[in-house]
Order: sequence, then C-alpha cells, then structure tokens
Amino acid sequence: MLRISFPKALAFSLGTCLIFVAVTAAPIHGQDNPAVGAPDRAHIEEVLRGLNRGRNFGQVAISPDGNKLAWIEGGRSGGEIRVASPSDLSKSERVTAATNPDQHCREGEFVWAPDSKGLAFFSDCAGSADHQADLYLSRLDGTPAKRLTALKGLPEAPAFSPDGSKIAFLYVEGATRPAGALAAMKPPSGVIGEDGVEVQRVAIAPVDAAAAPPSVVTPANLHVYEFNWAPDSKGMAYVAANPPGENNWWVAKLYTQTLRGPYEQIAGACTKDGICPPPIPILAPAEVSGPLHGLQIAVPRWSPDSKTIAFIGGLMSDQGSTGGDVWIVSADGGEPRDLTAGRPTSPAWIEWGSNDYLFVSELAGGNSQLIRYKLSGDRTGNGQVSFGSPIFSIPGSVGDGRLEMSLSATADRSMFVFGASTFDHPREIYGARPGTVMTSGLEGVMQLSHFNDGVQAAWGKSESLSWKSDGFRVQGWLLLPKDYDPNKKYPLIVEVHGGPAAAVTARWGGGGGLSGSAFSALGYFVLEPNPRGSYGQGEEFAQANRKDFGYGDLRDILAGVDTVLAKYPVDSQRVGITGWSYGGFMTMFAVTQTNRFKAAVAGAGLSNWQSYYGENSIDQWMIPYFGASVYDDPAVYAKSSAINFIKQARTPTLVVVGDRDGECPAPQSYEFWHALRDEHVPTQLVVYPNEGHGFVNPEHRRDVMDRAVEWFAKYMPATPTTSQTSAGTH
Repeated sequence: MLRISFPKALAFSLGTCLIFVAVTAAPIHGQDNPAVGAPDRAHIEEVLRGLNRGRNFGQVAISPDGNKLAWIEGGRSGGEIRVASPSDLSKSERVTAATNPDQHCREGEFVWAPDSKGLAFFSDCAGSADHQADLYLSRLDGTPAKRLTALKGLPEAPAFSPDGSKIAFLYVEGATRPAGALAAMKPPSGVIGEDGVEVQRVAIAPVDAAAAPPSVVTPANLHVYEFNWAPDSKGMAYVAANPPGENNWWVAKLYTQTLRGPYEQIAGACTKDGICPPPIPILAPAEVSGPLHGLQIAVPRWSPDSKTIAFIGGLMSDQGSTGGDVWIVSADGGEPRDLTAGRPTSPAWIEWGSNDYLFVSELAGGNSQLIRYKLSGDRTGNGQVSFGSPIFSIPGSVGDGRLEMSLSATADRSMFVFGASTFDHPREIYGARPGTVMTSGLEGVMQLSHFNDGVQAAWGKSESLSWKSDGFRVQGWLLLPKDYDPNKKYPLIVEVHGGPAAAVTARWGGGGGLSGSAFSALGYFVLEPNPRGSYGQGEEFAQANRKDFGYGDLRDILAGVDTVLAKYPVDSQRVGITGWSYGGFMTMFAVTQTNRFKAAVAGAGLSNWQSYYGENSIDQWMIPYFGASVYDDPAVYAKSSAINFIKQARTPTLVVVGDRDGECPAPQSYEFWHALRDEHVPTQLVVYPNEGHGFVNPEHRRDVMDRAVEWFAKYMPATPTTSQTSAGTH
C-alpha cells in the first residue's frame, strides 16, 4: 500500500458505521447458492463497467488572485496535478516533483501560496521503497519543485500560513495505517489502548526548508483532527482530543495555541514534550450548557480580526461527515453563540468573507447550496444575523474534492470553485460569484470544465421525492429503472445511508460497493431515503432519532416505500433493502420488524448494540445518541438490537463485512448470520480479509456488488417469473 496521504474518502465517512464499500473473497460460512436465478453474467459485467464512465478528477482549487485553477487528474486517490487559466482548462500544464520524463510520481493534496505564485503539494517522488509522501513546493516558473520535508509517516491537509512563510499539515509520525476509524485496524497485540497508539499532530515546514524533518508543534497528548491558522500567522486554532484519536473525536475540544518562532523565547509553562506555551482549551462541549452540550464540533475558522472563531457544532456520528449549526465563540473563550438556531438546513463548511460576513455551504433538503450570512453588532452577543438568498443551490453533490460540501475561494471571496455532479450530469468543475443573479441547479453556475461532455448515464432517470411521516416531511431520491416502461411492474430496492448523521445527495457514478446506480441499470427502482437523523433539515431533524434507533427512522423509510408504490408500478412482493454501516444496522433491524422486504444485503452492520458497545473502537459516539453508556442504561441499547427480535426475521439476508473493521466489528455480522441460520432463514456471511470499515481493495469492492446483485436477482429478480407476474398489487 502506498504510504502517501490523499484526501479522506468523501462518501465513506458516514457514521458510526459508514456508507458503502466492499469486495472479493470466498464465503467464510453460509448456505444457499445465490447464483441460482442470477441475471446474465455478461450483462452484469457491462453494467458495472459503465458505472463510473467519464474522466475522473479529485481536488480542485482556485488561486487566491483568481487567475489560475489547479486540480488533481485521476481522482481522490491521487494522480497528477494540472494548472490552467479558469477561462480555458483545456490548456493546462502539469505540476510535479518529477525531475525527468521517465520518473513516475504520484501527487496528492495541494495548497496555493497566498501570493498565488506557488503551489505546495504531497508527492512520492523521492523514490522510497514504501512510497513515502513528502511536501514539495513549486514556484510555477519552470524550475523544479523543491522538496521541503523528509517525512516518515502519513501527512495530509497542507495549509500555508497567511504570511506565506511556512506550511502546516497534519502528520502521524511512524504511521502504520491512515488516521481515523475507517481504515483497517491493526491486529490486536500488546496492551490494548496503550501500546502502539498513533497520534496525529500538526507539523510545520518553512518554505525555505530543504528535505528536512518538520517541526511538530502540537503536544503528543493531543490528537489533532483539523486546524486553522491565526490571521497573524503566529498561532492556530484546532479541534483535538486525547488519544486514541479514532475514539475520542466525539469528545474533542477547541484549542488555540501560540507558535514560538525558531529563536523566540517565551516565558511560562511548557508541556512535557517542550511545547511552549501550551495550547489553551477555549471550548469544551462536554462542559458548556445549552444545546451544544455533549455534542461535536468541526471546521474552526478564525475571523480576520482574530477576535472570534466560528465553527460548526451539532450531533455528528462521524468525523468528516459534518453538519449542525454555525456557532461563534470569542478567541479568548467564553459562552458560544448559535447563529443558526432553528434554521432548517445543515451547514457543513464555513469561511469568513470579512469580519461581518460568513460564507456557509449547507445542505437544504436535497440541495447543496452556498449562503452568505451578514453579522451586525456584537458577534458573540446579541448582534443581528441575516441570511441572504443562495449564491447557488444545486440538487446534487458539491465539494472541492477533499471533503463533502467544502469549496475553494479567491482571497477576496469574489469567486467560489468546486466540483459538482448529479445523477444526470458527470462531475465537472464549476464557479459561482456572490452577487450574481443565478438560477437554481447546475444551469445557474459557471461551468469551467468540459471533461465529460457527451458522457451519458448508464442508469435510469432520477427524482427527488418527499413524503409525510409522523410530524416530519422526509426527503429522498428515487432512481427509476434503466429504460423505464410505465406499463411494466418493477422491483424496488431501498438503500439506506450510513451515519446516521449523513445524507444521500444526487451524485454521479456507482461508488465502490453497494450501488443504487447499478441496481437501477439492472432494472430496479432504487429509493435512497434521508429519514430522521439525517442532515438537510436542521438540528431538530438530525437529533430526532436519539434513543430511538430503528423505530422512527424505519417508519420514515416504510412511508417512503408506500409513496413510491402509490406513484409508480412497483411490485410490492419484490421490495428489498440494503445498506452499509448504519444502513447495515437498519437492514438487519428492518428484517426483524417487518416482512415487507423479500431480500436484504447488510454491509458492515450492527445486530446487538449491547455487545457492540464493548467490541468497537469508537464507543464515544454512542453516548450522545443513547444518553448513557450500556452499563448505565442497557435497556435503551436492547430495544434497538435486532438480535432481540430475531425470531421474527424471515427475509433472506446476505451479510458482508471486513475482518478488521473497528467501527462495526465482524462479530456483529457473525452474530446476526448465526442467528438467522439457527432460525432457518436463508443467509450467507462473507468476510473480507485485511479490510476495515471502508474497503480499499478494488476486487473486494467489486465482489460485494457482484454478490449483492446475484442475491437480489435470486429472491426478487428484475424480470418476474411467471408466478410473480401477477403478484404484488398495491
């Protein structure tokens, strides 16, 4: 595996257990041959090959002066960096650390210099046997890129200081795996929780460095998740917690820290590892009162005048899957202020425009949009907040290629650049200008790239649906079967997203595992709901599943199924369910609560919340949702455990999981499979070697999809048999 840092997977950070991903391996245990009744193998191969058609690119960023645009050709896992004028991306030049044409290098995340005259980036061009990434700086003047660091670990998220003199980045020295809970956990050995704990810290390299080890500037007893430079370049704000980092993000605090110059003497206390002065915790959600108490924080952003720090706070089930309200706190600490209380949207990214303006990227129902907030008066007190009309609002997925919903902006915020796609349009690079009158959708923003002109979807048309459930208005996406004919009846597959604090947005392609687009291409309706607990409708909606997993959200999903059945020719006897992570839990729980589903595929699921509490690597995420530990309130965990209702299960269920999954450990899947087998319910368990919560082996991801297709084809084929043709009226 390449030891090089590239952006964290976008869609793979959805909750306690994630969204999808998976692959090849012989079944460990099981029964029933799912190949019986399977569709034509050649047709499946053709469909799966066509899911990600089109030109792929990853991170995209505009230069601070707006005159250049950079992007990574080849996707999120890295490739080559291209730079061009925003007015004509067809005339691009490569930026690389390679010194000759025969040198094959892989470039990753990059960041523009504040003066727009340089680009810093990670590359494995140094040629180490383990493909170690280092930080390079190109001056974009034809001279070779300069190697700044000599690293021995995993770096990511480079950021120039505002004065342009140095570059900070997150760094795990001596890393054996990527930071976070999605990657495969190390095989257990030694003193658990103490031996071999890997800590992510902030490191800094001066722009005049020469292949030197960086300065690590944050303490060894704090795992840093994200950071933001102070406007004067003499300090930073960051979100951090005590190690182990994969478990403690849910109890992280907001810190500020003054940085000591190389020859500067600062009086006062130091940390045990010589960090002087030590960081100052200015906000601890566990210690504040009000609606932020015990919740999560992300995306800290220092105001231009250094007086305040804005951030996003709310109930979040996964690091990197951000949503909540926009908050602000004095840089000296104190009581935080909620700027968006009651607003029915889910902010995910923020950036200051000036001391009086914030730009906020948010999810509003099924749309990704950019809003400008105007702040008047006392920012941390009773000053006024007004919300402008959306600068853009797109029924699709938006992001700069590093994190979902994040954007790139010029220094004066006159232009925002991002990648965007929908179910109907492949990903392209777009731009938006505040103050310009724009219509809704992709037609309302400036298309800067034409990488995928003429590329057509291999799946059916899409529709945003909404329906009532209890007191909520629920939104979801419906994919129609490819070549849909209203005179025919079709099966329906419900795909439940992970999280639960996440949301399905319209997007191009088939991902890498359980793919609604693939099922649509093979002749199924696919419903992708955003039930209570999801982002997109504000904090009240996102928190509506607390102490209620599997109940209200399942009612929302079943009401969505009823909506589809009432509107389209769906055979009610051929309705299935699938999902990964929290979606895997919902799949397991649903088949113990209703017999409406005729087939199920549960990926990285949860069957027993009581045993899960003591098995997983991230138990801190559960307290905000369940209200107490399993030892203090076992009943609240028991009521949402599928295993306690296993006698009611009748649905044939395929179960898949990685053997080194720390988020949703394999024993949860074993337990469910074992119970189904004892109850004589058709089932099969497939365990994939050396995989974590987010699968990385392409063959494994493909294998998961192959098995899911064959499982649904056996129990609810897209083409009905004679006995099924007349079945399933509404």
